[in-house]
Amino acid sequence: MGGLIEWFADPANWTGGGGVPARVAEHVLLSAAAMVIAGAIALPVAVWLGHIGKGGTLAINIGNVGRAIPTYAVLVLLTIGPLGRGVPTTVVALVLFALPPLLTNAYVGMREVDPDVRDSARGMGMSGAQLARGVEIPLAVPMIMNGVRLAAVQVVATATIAGLVGGPGLGRIITSGFANRNQPQVLAGAILVALIALVVEVVLAWAQQRTDPRRRSTAAAASAPAERRASVV
Repeated sequence: MGGLIEWFADPANWTGGGGVPARVAEHVLLSAAAMVIAGAIALPVAVWLGHIGKGGTLAINIGNVGRAIPTYAVLVLLTIGPLGRGVPTTVVALVLFALPPLLTNAYVGMREVDPDVRDSARGMGMSGAQLARGVEIPLAVPMIMNGVRLAAVQVVATATIAGLVGGPGLGRIITSGFANRNQPQVLAGAILVALIALVVEVVLAWAQQRTDPRRRSTAAAASAPAERRASVV
């Protein structure tokens, strides 16, 4: 613990391109880039498959296979290819890692919409696109956000592999600590990654609750009697 405190207290570890602020910024940007790309690929596909009610077995199987493949193995295979070592290789590996929870949760969220709600919307004359935008997606948002939360936390924790192929982020602090046999530095890097993952978990869990339409409707229903009583008084 003494060595860990000394490492954090050393000003040299907080300045320059290899300092903590710079590495944290690199780590966050790397994780965010992978999440944006994975979301742009997985969410439209999952929403469409969930809307038409087909491809569920394929989506779930892809998710299960994706979870079973070690990210490090994917990273090693990618370094052999044309991408080589560096940021592009790491981003591709993280995108592949983030796809399964995004795809599976978004599909399940769409399929769990009450069929009676769908029938009522169709009875009102809604088209397929209107049904998806106005009914299915809003009701599926909690499950979609759950997939985003799971994927984001996993990506933040796994982005340390970038250090193994000369990429940016907090993985460089950890790999450098291993290379120099500096255990406090390794622990410091691991603690920083854990803190970022915890912040991401808390923020996205809050966002998941705030975007839940059922929570908003319950809050509105609870506030209505109070407002009526206040108007009577």
